[in-house]
Amino acid sequence: MTQTLDILGIGNAILDVLARADDAFLAARGLDKGAMRLVGTEEAEALYAAMGPGIESSGGSVANSCAAAAGLGARVGFLGKVADDLPGQIFGHDLRSIGVSFDTAPLVGGAPTARCLILVTPDAQRTMNTYLGACVAFGESDVDAARVASAGVTYLEGYLFDPPAAQAAFRAALRIAKANGRKVALSLSDAFCVGRHREAFRGLLRDGVDILFANESELTSLYETDDYDAAVAAVRAEVPIAALTRSEKGSLIVAGDTTAEIAVVPTRVLDTTGAGDAYAAGFLAAAARGLALAECGRWASVCAAEAISHVGARPQTDLRALVGA
Repeated sequence: MTQTLDILGIGNAILDVLARADDAFLAARGLDKGAMRLVGTEEAEALYAAMGPGIESSGGSVANSCAAAAGLGARVGFLGKVADDLPGQIFGHDLRSIGVSFDTAPLVGGAPTARCLILVTPDAQRTMNTYLGACVAFGESDVDAARVASAGVTYLEGYLFDPPAAQAAFRAALRIAKANGRKVALSLSDAFCVGRHREAFRGLLRDGVDILFANESELTSLYETDDYDAAVAAVRAEVPIAALTRSEKGSLIVAGDTTAEIAVVPTRVLDTTGAGDAYAAGFLAAAARGLALAECGRWASVCAAEAISHVGARPQTDLRALVGA
């Protein structure tokens, strides 16, 4: 089948709500700074009521990556479940307006569109409280086989892996991609997510994930070790390409015997929300152009720096100009 997309993302379709908060606000509610946790309807409503003034925008980890990749000129599509409600309509409009194709059928008569309540502390850390809503209804029937078959790489979001139906969807997408000679990328998303699904993630890697995105805590959790070098050696043996971020230490790209060390791009850090999403977007968009691994890493680092230089996960600058494309 002819390749019509460079990147097809599969992930949570979420409305993001970002607000400033101090450490005392987190401590009073028993929130673990820097982590993502799932919340139910009542807790989401109570936390939303207690939050200060916020910024609302369409989000979701892989959806954010898709938006940034489109900004870099890649041909991008997204699969994810929203409800047949106003937030769902806003989410879809936002993606399409920036050039990302999105036509997953909305959920009718079920839970509302998902939202993520993001608390940004003065040190720029973000603490995410996610109400999954309609996201949990995403299943194998929502995997558009033709779109997966026509995408250079299908990018899977680890956060989506909690619902059993989504796990079946991931495996279906991987089978379709492999049957058509396409690549699959996976983001581990969060160390707590890895803790919940370690063996399933390892199974996906063995089944044919081509590109893995992980930060330091996610990688060491995946291989149940405190030794980062040992974890790098393990992933090198298991995945063709691993893009491993280490915050201010930059990132490491490993592929077989090849290692590329990528420096951070200096910037003023205002909000780390979406840094990993932007990093993945830069890497995948550069890879779609056939660029060398080190250059893919540079694009990734530039995009991550742009993401953390402002509040909110979506790009606010011309990314193509920043990377020199």
